[in-house]
Amino acid sequence: MSGGCSIRAIWILNSLDSVVFSRFPVVEKRWQAACKSENENASEESFSYAVYSLLPADSELASAFVERKQREGSARGFGIRVSQSSKGSDSWVDDPITRHIVGLYINKEEEGENNLLWPLILHIKGNYFIIVLPLVEPRYLKAYTRLCKRSDCGNAIGADDSLSSLLLDLPSITGAFMVAHAIGDIISADVAEPEVVVSASPSVGGLLDSLTGSIGISGISSRAKPVAAPVASSVPSNTAVAGAVAADAPKIGSRPLDKDALRTFISSSMPFGTPLDLSHSNIFTIKVNGFSSSDLPPPDLKQPAWKPYLYKGKQRMLFTVHETIHAAMYDRDEIPDNISVSGQINCRAELEGLPDVSFPLTGLNTAHVEGLSFHPCAQVPEHRADKQAVMFSPPLGNFVLMRYQATCSLGPPIKGFYQLSMVSEDKGAFLFKLHLMEGYKAPLTMEFCTVSMPFPRRRVVSFDGIPSIGTVSTTEHSVEWKIVTSGRGLSGRSIEATFPGTVKFAPWQTQRLPSSRSGFGIIADEDSDVETENCNNVVNIEEFLMDKMSNDLPPADLEEPFCWQAYEYAKVGASPF
Repeated sequence: MSGGCSIRAIWILNSLDSVVFSRFPVVEKRWQAACKSENENASEESFSYAVYSLLPADSELASAFVERKQREGSARGFGIRVSQSSKGSDSWVDDPITRHIVGLYINKEEEGENNLLWPLILHIKGNYFIIVLPLVEPRYLKAYTRLCKRSDCGNAIGADDSLSSLLLDLPSITGAFMVAHAIGDIISADVAEPEVVVSASPSVGGLLDSLTGSIGISGISSRAKPVAAPVASSVPSNTAVAGAVAADAPKIGSRPLDKDALRTFISSSMPFGTPLDLSHSNIFTIKVNGFSSSDLPPPDLKQPAWKPYLYKGKQRMLFTVHETIHAAMYDRDEIPDNISVSGQINCRAELEGLPDVSFPLTGLNTAHVEGLSFHPCAQVPEHRADKQAVMFSPPLGNFVLMRYQATCSLGPPIKGFYQLSMVSEDKGAFLFKLHLMEGYKAPLTMEFCTVSMPFPRRRVVSFDGIPSIGTVSTTEHSVEWKIVTSGRGLSGRSIEATFPGTVKFAPWQTQRLPSSRSGFGIIADEDSDVETENCNNVVNIEEFLMDKMSNDLPPADLEEPFCWQAYEYAKVGASPF
């Protein structure tokens, strides 16, 4: 069972928690054989961790999923041990990864307590919950069962008996995540290939330039393998060129869930439960056009699954970098700002034959790169040094070659502060003071910039204020400030933008959530003695108002951690190139 990735089962549940699609690959026979061997060899001490060997029926899985949501508080769960956590549950393990890798207890009386189904990869896309069960050795399921019942919590640094060390031995987990995301993209019609833009300027700065030594495209070399002169493909002219594949692919998500199309994708991309090529455009093209003898590569070469057709035509390589700076700015000396950068490199390689391409990376340590992931076509050295070259055999069309995450040495494109003071129970005064593109020079351009003040638990009635630049609009639960709009980009200079104003809310209504009280402590009642005392001795009106509203507000959940009092932050969206 070691090595590779095999999928035991796939379930797709809708928002009503009913199974609308299920798939059971043939690898289930391998699992049952492994369970039989494991249970036969189990010692008396480990008998209580006997492995549950059968897949549940659709109704049983849906019922177990509903039960888990009730036990864990939401579909994803808490991810940390809280007062509601019960021994044996995911949150008892006290690791945030249990919000994405979950376990379900199937209600079967004859199995007793040994009915845990794990590891289940949970991916939420739109109104659907996608659950993928990869094949792992039964001993890993036993190990997780023990983690769910131990008295201590959390992961000690360097400890062997932890969920993190357990998952590091399971490469099938990564493959299952890829399967779940691929299915989610098909369901939601998000099957378009990554954008690759042709630009006259080969370099615009950013982390990628520091990693590639500002070499641009010229530093990337292609070493062709000795192949015979490729012949034209048998596919029609509009799809013979690699780039036309995605343009002709249908948008499955634009219509109701097509079970037949989804079954076709699964059976083609994962024959016998083993993921080979999760590219929807490739699967669709093969289904429509098939193959002919002219599409076959030379017999001495092995054609990868991600490149079903050979390209013939003018050769070129295109790269586009999408880089995002994440910054949490507090405007407080005792709390440092948190700034990180993440991005991806999209590639389009129109190369004849089956060449190997070398992509050099330097300065990985200097750039403080914290995470790198690559397309399956890439071969990456196991030892991650400061300088290395990534070799890859590019697939057809556009694809994401690399994703990365690092701490950011360059300041964010937007700096400033945001203040909100409640002047009455239903009225707040706010002030923004921002600096845009400070320290950024041409050719970097800010194409748009929008500031949003969310109030998820208060309804906005009106606002008053005029910004120094841009326009303002409101929704029922937010105020939107568009500083830079599309088509009027900001390049080669920095500007200062201010926005003082007031916002008025609908009258406050007490919110009561019994489940929140049981889990996070008792929320003060309206006739609380503490509140009466505050009314009689008000020193700070803002402090009193915030305290009063805090008593009525439910606590924060993990989906919106910044909205504890619904007035804690403002978010900025911008696009600098």
